[in-house]
Amino acid sequence: MSGEPARERADRAPRSVALLGSTGSIGTQALDVVARNRDRFRVVALAAGGGRIELLARQVAEFGPEVVAVADPAAVPALREALAGRPVKILAGPEGVAEAAAWPCDVVLNGVTGALGLTSTLAALEAGRVLALANKESLIIGGPLVKRLARPGRLLPVDSEHSALAQCLWAAGPYGPDDRRVRRLVVTASGGPFRGRNRAELAEVTPKQALAHPTWSMGPTITINSATLVNKGLEVIEAHLLFDIEYARISVMVHPQSVVHSMVEYTDGSTIAQASPPDMRLPIALALGWPERVPGAAPAVDWTRAHTWTFDPLDDEAFPAVALARSAGESGGTAPAVYNAANEVCVEAFLQGRLPFTGIVDTIASVVGEHDVLPASSVEEVLAADEWARARARELTA
Repeated sequence: MSGEPARERADRAPRSVALLGSTGSIGTQALDVVARNRDRFRVVALAAGGGRIELLARQVAEFGPEVVAVADPAAVPALREALAGRPVKILAGPEGVAEAAAWPCDVVLNGVTGALGLTSTLAALEAGRVLALANKESLIIGGPLVKRLARPGRLLPVDSEHSALAQCLWAAGPYGPDDRRVRRLVVTASGGPFRGRNRAELAEVTPKQALAHPTWSMGPTITINSATLVNKGLEVIEAHLLFDIEYARISVMVHPQSVVHSMVEYTDGSTIAQASPPDMRLPIALALGWPERVPGAAPAVDWTRAHTWTFDPLDDEAFPAVALARSAGESGGTAPAVYNAANEVCVEAFLQGRLPFTGIVDTIASVVGEHDVLPASSVEEVLAADEWARARARELTA
């Protein structure tokens, strides 16, 4: 994102949007933003995995896209039947989702979950689209590839933490990677449902307990990632890639109220923070409408009542995922892809009862430690590392 300030909206046609992952948490909230701002946005493409065909069909009926894609080709017959002859082009398979990502539009929101989002991220950028990125995994595993394609101002963060960092940086004026005013980025973490527990206590955590996030309503993988703090490790890597700041200048603080979404500390001793109640519609709306803000995108902090916000250092012994991610990020190349892929397998094993809660990060560490890092100079190289990590993690969690 550039340092250009938000402007008042001029009279013009609504911004066209391609939305990937439309039936997931990010996708449904993005469509809520669109539905409440039809003078600003119109949907031209939708894509989803294929597991919630009835919801996808309702979205097509409500928003009237030109094209709809499902990652699972087996879902196409059910989708055709559900659409009942509606005039919409249907695409299938990962290549169909990638085609939807490159569909002519003003902005692509990639809300696909996991490493599967990489091909769509690359397709959108190769087509010259503005990319609102909620799929952090595609940037993390394909960092060099994504950054090579992302022209200035074309890659917009949707994660609440990175949106907050971007807003804090804009507040100080135009920002570039060589900006000497910035001392550090401070990424906040809710701490998940197990904040304050030690490692021995975490060993007994059940999937039901881990899925009960105290602040956010998210899908199962993201919720477990929040409980282990793997998500925060991924966000540290993402912050490094988005803002070109070395890992030593990226800190994590535990903030259970989840109102301050991240902060930027400047060299003169000032710290600028972005605060708002936890609601993903705000960063979604900001990314879709950039450089404008969308009025009423989400509720603001109620300044008529008292608030208590706390900040605590991260317990790296109980939650080693962030330190492990930092190490993988510093290794670079295919190491972040291996970290991410091993985690996805380990989360699945935990939810199926084949791995204890603490075993998730322990197994990730084993897989990352065994990996011979390569430069990540091609999609094939990245996907090969991803495949190797998944296979090795499955062996360790069998």
